Amino acid sequence: MLVNAYFQHFSKKNVRNINKHVILSLIQFTSGGIARAELARQLGLSRSAITTIINDLMETGTIRESAKKTGTSGRPRTLLEITPEAGFVAGIDMGAKHLRIAISNFRAQVLSEKEIPFDISKDPNLCIQQADELLKELLTEAGLKLTQLEAIGFGVPGPISSDVGMVIAPPIMPGWDQFPIRKTLEDMWGLPVSVNNDAELGALGEWAYGAGRDASDLAYIKVGTGIGAGLLIDGRIYRGSTGSAGEIGHLTINIEGPLCTCGNRGCLEALSGGDAIARQAREAVKKKTYTRLANIPLDEVSAKSVARAAQRGDLISQKIMEKAGENLGIALAGLVNIFNPDMIVVGGGVAQIGDLFLEPIRKTVKERSLPAATTNVRITAALLGKRSSSTGAIVQALSVALHAVAEGKKKT
Repeated sequence: MLVNAYFQHFSKKNVRNINKHVILSLIQFTSGGIARAELARQLGLSRSAITTIINDLMETGTIRESAKKTGTSGRPRTLLEITPEAGFVAGIDMGAKHLRIAISNFRAQVLSEKEIPFDISKDPNLCIQQADELLKELLTEAGLKLTQLEAIGFGVPGPISSDVGMVIAPPIMPGWDQFPIRKTLEDMWGLPVSVNNDAELGALGEWAYGAGRDASDLAYIKVGTGIGAGLLIDGRIYRGSTGSAGEIGHLTINIEGPLCTCGNRGCLEALSGGDAIARQAREAVKKKTYTRLANIPLDEVSAKSVARAAQRGDLISQKIMEKAGENLGIALAGLVNIFNPDMIVVGGGVAQIGDLFLEPIRKTVKERSLPAATTNVRITAALLGKRSSSTGAIVQALSVALHAVAEGKKKT
């Protein structure tokens, strides 16, 4: 169901207001607005019941009537939409090597955003300080104050225990294990903060506003320094019992392969992740293999430079990217057989190369998956590109902010 992803953090005491929550989500994610009659039809409620809830929400200023449009019957309909100026939220995507922050209004329209180089391996307090400084810089650019934000969505590249808002034994986040992320941020900012895995946020972002808008069972694969998957099942993010669902990067592809950051050998991440791609390229340069990458200082060879060289026709770079795609395809074939999604969205910096990376994935998945499992699955690049996870963080922040309205707990 469309709105399932947004209620997993609400307690049972909110059941009495579930219709108000559902109506808010339907208004939020129906492009162009939605009519009262359609809300009544989808929820199985009477027009009078819908009118009562709508009037309550309109009194808060959170929703409004949009311009009238002609319906299929030829009669004009008044559509409902979220009021953009009703509030503001921020989405933070803290990656292994990048920090992206975006500030939006209640319609998810971005007012200010920026990405800067970053190092997640530093002390958590230093990383959070950097995020705080960039957030305040963007707020100034947008003409806003921190107190005007209603909520913040925060993503990190590690397995999240959502109940306590911290990462558990994250392979590429040394020093962050059980660090109280959510408590630290909420104490510092005085705002509700939702802490999630970055691949989960990528799945939400692509589902809400990107390539996965029509999908009910979706896997978002983030290929960056590491590799992670965000799984959306029947419109609901699946985290697993401890929050580590989707750690596809640590599936063993070759038991005699290179050492992974998790301590095992031959993990997908150690073969197809950004650092692995860069390592393979540097090894090719050291062997004096003819490649355009030889013109780059060895310590500056990165997955991005390999991707750029592949796009420009460099054969060694193309072979590296093709092999990375094949290994990812092997892992995804298993995912397709078990999960049977209708869409796989591949995002992250490495995926921006397009079909040079995607075609080996598609070919391998088709060859190694059961025919019944691949009948409907589509494999495509992220429509939002680098913004998938930060957009998902905005979606999550909007979920918290909008549904605080339904509970009568709007901050301001």
